[in-house]
This record gives sequence, C-alpha cells and structure tokens, in this order.
Amino acid sequence: MKLLRCPHIGPRPVSEFTYGGEAVAERDPETCDDSAWADHVFNVNGEPGIRREWWHHGPSGIWFILDRDTRTDTVVRILDREEVTDG
Repeated sequence: MKLLRCPHIGPRPVSEFTYGGEAVAERDPETCDDSAWADHVFNVNGEPGIRREWWHHGPSGIWFILDRDTRTDTVVRILDREEVTDG
C-alpha cells in the first residue's frame, strides 16, 4: 500500500488524499490581460520534474503543499504554511 505523510497526523494511505493541482502564484484577474489570464487558467506545465502541488487529506480536512518529483512519483518535501510564499 502506498503511503503519503499528512503533515498533521503522519503516514496515511494515499487513497485518503486528493490531488489539488500544481501550486502556482495567483494572477490578479483585474490587472492581467486576457491572454495572461487564459494562460494561467488553462495551461499547465507537463514537463517531468519537481512540481509544487496542492493536496487535500479528506479525513482531517487539511490542505497542504508538497514538492513531488513527477519522474519517480516521490515526495521531495512537505512544506509548512510559513514556507509558502506568493511567487
């Protein structure tokens, strides 16, 4: 069974988690042009490598961010909220 470490309660079965997408800096829809907004909403980086991603642990209701190597599907690190910045 594959395990993923919840930052609050430790290792749990990966089936308890939901992938929330790549964690990217939010664009301000009021100040960016239509092309930049469309790029932000619809385009994702599909190149293999280390990605910063949102994950949700269903039983605890906790959202968190981790860095995952998509080439090997291994978690590089789980970030504390204090480590996450805009950009």
